[in-house]
Formats: sequence, structure tokens, C-alpha cells
Amino acid sequence: MLKGSNNPKTVMITGVSRGLGRALALELARQGHTIIGCARAQDKLQSLEAEIPSRDKHLFQVLDVRSDSGVQDLARLVMERSLIPDIIVNNAGAINKNNKIWEVSEEEFDMVIDTNVKGVANVLRHFLPFMIERKKGVIVNMSSGWGRSAAAEVAPYCASKWAIEGLTRSVAKELPPGLATVALSPGAVNTDMLASCFGNSAALYQTPEAWAPRAATMILNLSVEDNATSLTV
Repeated sequence: MLKGSNNPKTVMITGVSRGLGRALALELARQGHTIIGCARAQDKLQSLEAEIPSRDKHLFQVLDVRSDSGVQDLARLVMERSLIPDIIVNNAGAINKNNKIWEVSEEEFDMVIDTNVKGVANVLRHFLPFMIERKKGVIVNMSSGWGRSAAAEVAPYCASKWAIEGLTRSVAKELPPGLATVALSPGAVNTDMLASCFGNSAALYQTPEAWAPRAATMILNLSVEDNATSLTV
């Protein structure tokens, strides 16, 4: 058994309404961990709540991470319920429709950057102080293979994930002892986001449900020794 896998933890995951976030939340809850989850879609959040084990021990909140005040409100609620996360997984993400950069609208470009970069910064702004006060915690910023390489027609997404890699390494240098932050690429998984790029070919890749157990084990066993690293599930 890997270290840390037997210790119940409180894990905050953004973007739990579908895909990787939903699968990871369900997997960790089945293992006995407590989930703080947020997503924009109330109906999908309610569907997750209905399926998750030990429903009453978890906290789910409708939230768009692009809203700094909304993230601040969630942080206050977490404090009130004494649910300070041991691990935060900044998973909420968006991608542009395949298009050349000069054909991507301002609104779509902003949506990708505001979700993938500013959303992460909002979470760090309001939750890192809790972890610093407790002198422990791990933050996982979901990156991508396209945060370490590049592809045509997804320039906004690539830019956002390169930003996450840089943000993670910079924050790692600011953290006090006991804390760590990691940029984690999930690998290729058959999600709605992958389908938006690959079309029907996305079905050739693993499902989020097949991915989640391995990802959960990896995330649960991250430590201060992993600070500033770029990892792949």
C-alpha cells in the first residue's frame, strides 16, 4: 500500500459536474475521503450528489471559478464547516472550438483564459492562506500535454496551460515549508474537451472512470518532495 492512501483526507475539486472532476470526486469518495466540490451546472452537481457515497459528509456548491467573490464565499463556507482541504485539485477548465487564433472571438478567448488561469488564481488567493496557517497542503493544478507542447487551432487553450505550468513553478517558490504545488497533466482521456478537438477519435482513449483510480492514487500520495514538479498521470 502506498504511503498516505489509508489516511482520510479532505479534497477540494473544482469542475466536478462532468469528465475528470466528476470521476475523480466519485473515486475519492468511494475510498472514504471527504470532497469539497464546485461546478457551474446545478443540475449536474445535484446528479453527482445523488450518486456519491456518504453524501452528508461532503460539500458541494454551485460556483463559477471565474468569479473571485464566488470563490471567496466558498472559502468562508469551508471555514465555517471546518473543512479545510488537505488537497486542492484545480480541475475546472475550458477549451476553445478548433479555430485559428485570428478567428477566435474575444469572448471565447477570455472564457478560456479566465477559467483556466484566473480561476486557478482565484482559488489560490482564497484557499492558500488556510493551508499556510496549518503549515501543510498540496495543490494540484491540472495542466495538459499542450501546456508542454503546442497544437494548431487550440492556441488559447495551449496558452492557458503553458501559463499554468509557469504559475505552478512560481508559486512553488513562494510556499512555506510543508506545502507543495504540482502541475499535473491527466494524459489523453475521452472527455467532452478531447472530443471537441479530436471528434469521434476521442473514443479511442480511456474513459474518465478508467483514469480516476490511477489519478486518485497519484494525487493522494503527492508530498512536499513533489513541489514545483510537472507530472503526468
